[in-house]
Amino acid sequence: MKITPVLTSIIIGCGSMTAAQITDPDSKFGSFPSYSGEDLELSVDSNGTHWRMWSPEAEAVQLIIYPSGRGSAAEQIIDMTPSTDGTWIASTPAQLYGKFYTFRVKHSGRWLAETPGVWAKAVGVNGNRAAVIDFSATDPDGWANDKGPALKHINDAVIYEMHHRDFSVDPSSGIANKGKFLALTEHGTTNPEGDPTGIDHLKDLGITHVHILPSYDYNSVDETNLPANTYNWGYDPLNYNTPEGSYSTNPSDPTTRIKEMKEMIKSLHDNGIGVIMDVVYNHTADNDDSNFSLTAPGYYYRHRPDGTYSDASGCGNETASDRQQMRDFIINSVKYWAKEYHIDGFRFDLMAIHDIETMNQVAAALKEINPDIFVYGEGWTAGDSPLPVERRALKENVSKMPQIAVFSDDIRDAVKGHYTDASDRGFATGKPGLEETVKIGIVGATAHPQVDYSKGNNSKFAYAASPSQIINYVSCHDDLMLTDKLRKSMPDATEADRQRAARLAQTIIFTSQGTPFMFTGEEIFRDKKGVHNSYNSPDSINAIDWNLRHSNAGQFEYYKELIALRKAHPAFRMTTAEDVARHLKFDKTEPGLISYSLTDHANGDEWKEIKVIFNGSDEPREVKVKKRDWTVIAEDGNIKASGLGTSRGGKLTVAPRSALILAAEK
Repeated sequence: MKITPVLTSIIIGCGSMTAAQITDPDSKFGSFPSYSGEDLELSVDSNGTHWRMWSPEAEAVQLIIYPSGRGSAAEQIIDMTPSTDGTWIASTPAQLYGKFYTFRVKHSGRWLAETPGVWAKAVGVNGNRAAVIDFSATDPDGWANDKGPALKHINDAVIYEMHHRDFSVDPSSGIANKGKFLALTEHGTTNPEGDPTGIDHLKDLGITHVHILPSYDYNSVDETNLPANTYNWGYDPLNYNTPEGSYSTNPSDPTTRIKEMKEMIKSLHDNGIGVIMDVVYNHTADNDDSNFSLTAPGYYYRHRPDGTYSDASGCGNETASDRQQMRDFIINSVKYWAKEYHIDGFRFDLMAIHDIETMNQVAAALKEINPDIFVYGEGWTAGDSPLPVERRALKENVSKMPQIAVFSDDIRDAVKGHYTDASDRGFATGKPGLEETVKIGIVGATAHPQVDYSKGNNSKFAYAASPSQIINYVSCHDDLMLTDKLRKSMPDATEADRQRAARLAQTIIFTSQGTPFMFTGEEIFRDKKGVHNSYNSPDSINAIDWNLRHSNAGQFEYYKELIALRKAHPAFRMTTAEDVARHLKFDKTEPGLISYSLTDHANGDEWKEIKVIFNGSDEPREVKVKKRDWTVIAEDGNIKASGLGTSRGGKLTVAPRSALILAAEK
């Protein structure tokens, strides 16, 4: 039924509703009180055990105490008492360590299902009941002094995206704790040929940070039946503030998963590797049955005018970061992970579902805890949202978020071909006409006098205020990974030619301004058998075959040297748009070629000039290079950070699908 603008209110029972409330089911939530005290959910002290739960519309709330995490009857039911700012409280004089609990809310005349609450920090198996534990017992030896690597700027990082099971579950990994947090605590593991695997492999490769796919407690894996080999990426959040049980050696023990995740983080830190947590605050696995809905029905989500869930996530719902209690939840949750688990960075899934103000507050709060923490995310949504476009944390709005970075789909699609078409080629696989879009990626989407944004495929303006706001990549867990994309788009090429194309693609990424990001196993040319959305595929699709470390040793060495080159030379890591415009100079080239120089000791580099030339075609190309004493860094599919040889410049040949990189000290 259409409501005309002249209708201002209608009488329903003994109350009234405005037209705005009828067309906007979310309008009432703006008047709800909010509470962000440190004591939400649970606290234990010398006076006993205390609970505080936010549920401003509740008619009554009960706290239910259990002796175990599943299957047992309640030991005690406590009626909670209304308190300040929409919260309900309860206390008991005993320190109930070892007990479990849930909340039950009465709303609109009926009792909702039990929930562990939205702030559960420890849970039993499958996360259905929250647990009372002594967190001091979860800290590994030396935890008080644990810290991640210090980074002056985000683009000093080399990010390696991985999934716990993918990385360690294959028999060829030589790892004992397959698919577990503890896999990354094992040293000396090798494949059957004796090549390093696991954390030793990461150290050898030289990455600075691992970005681990969701590690909070998620919904899709039955922790009581792990031998069934259920797999999921984890983008189906259940309990945001406690680790996933299937990655622990004992999901039924609430302490085990916490301690083992901390042991993993400390192990990585001890080896100079930071830990980035993939967070998914934009939606929940369930709608009406989520912990959010069971505590404060409707509040935490956005809705359509007809009252149904808005779905910018493509997963059935979207959360409302612009409401104060949800905003506080996100901010306090990342702060908790940073403090309790020493997390070094956060990657926000579908970040544009969140509002700009929330994301800026997230970054500011984290920087207060640790100046070296960084935040980045996907600057897009999977569908439309009631949140106005100008308020969304979109890629196009990243200049309004100075301490946050976004993924560059510009360089991704231009280098390897568009993600929606498996057969589409990109610059690195011989498709002409993409040079200007690649250049947008090279300058980190900043304003540059030699880049014509009107010719960009994905973006038509310089959206980044600085290159430190850009994450450059060609492949991640989503869509076809690079190896599979090359096999689909280059069906008649040899495997060696595809590996050359992969080397060129990653050389573009790692020498571009911004922060380089790579997907696990690409350094040994791992594939996922052509599956583009392997979120619930079995290990036979997702697991890394570590034998490839031996058979594709040349690919690994190339990646290793490429990473070493970037880390050694700040010219590839400029931090201001002004420096990029001043020191990065493009040459005029024909289609299929990109050539530029990094000049005048860019960003304090020891090299006065670095010449970078990319040939994406399948033919050798001749170029003219200034005559001087050059050190050859990369040539014909080979690279050495310390140099392959020397050249005097002049007319030089760039081999097909390769990079030519030259360096001059003076």
